[in-house]
Amino acid sequence: MKRTFVVLFLSLFLTVGLLAGIARPAYAAQSTITDAEGYACMGEDKSRKQTEQAALADAKRNAAEYAMTYLKSETLVKDSELQKDLIGAYANASIKIIQEIEKKWYKDESLGECFKTRIKAEVIPDEKAMDRVSKSKGVADDPSAPLTINVWTDRKEYKTGEKIKVYVKGNKPFYARVVYKDAGGKMVQLLPNPFRSSNYFNGGVIYEIPSGEDRFELEVSPPFGNENIIVYASSSQVGDIDVKATGGVYEIKTKAEDIGEKTRGVVIAEKGADKKTASEFSEAGANIKTEER
Repeated sequence: MKRTFVVLFLSLFLTVGLLAGIARPAYAAQSTITDAEGYACMGEDKSRKQTEQAALADAKRNAAEYAMTYLKSETLVKDSELQKDLIGAYANASIKIIQEIEKKWYKDESLGECFKTRIKAEVIPDEKAMDRVSKSKGVADDPSAPLTINVWTDRKEYKTGEKIKVYVKGNKPFYARVVYKDAGGKMVQLLPNPFRSSNYFNGGVIYEIPSGEDRFELEVSPPFGNENIIVYASSSQVGDIDVKATGGVYEIKTKAEDIGEKTRGVVIAEKGADKKTASEFSEAGANIKTEER
């Protein structure tokens, strides 16, 4: 992609006056990622395949329970209706398996042939309920609410030679990967980059990219068309993807359809020997259009 780069970090929930002329985000998503184990035994009524399926279903249920426990302990929002919406959203969550970490058969002295599976799963809350949460007053700046990342640009359209400004802000500390996709489909990673390895940000703080550590600008040049900026963020360090240093940024070698899943391979921390925890995840993006002058 023939580009030079500039990106800034700011909040979605500004006043109407400040939002005039600014491109609003095209999409946003929130979820919780956790590790979970599941068990099942054959008994007299299950085949090996059915037992494996039952263990997987058990792991998914446990993932949902871990996410709900984490939500209740970490998101202490004051508004009772908002809290109700949050709990309702996770009560109706869907589960997506990111990785099957372990699968094995073992023999239990009393139960016979049993199967154990351990997964990394993304617990995705009900979209409509989370939409109500995101529209609630003050959520964008409330560190007790689920991790929310907002991103948009200063304009919707840019012409040759103009520099693009992107704004992003999180409501609490987060790790992030910032990706730019040009009209030709080529993708580069703006952050972290070869000259700025840190991808940790404090919540409620405006960050500018490039900073003094960066060595690029985001200037419009061919190819022209619809382009995207995507921010993947997590309360834990995000998973790795394949990149190659190209000037001041990284060219992304991972397939476009795999970037989101690999990034969601976050490092899950544990609190104590037996106390599971989870990582909050937020994905947000903005669409722009570039054209020849």
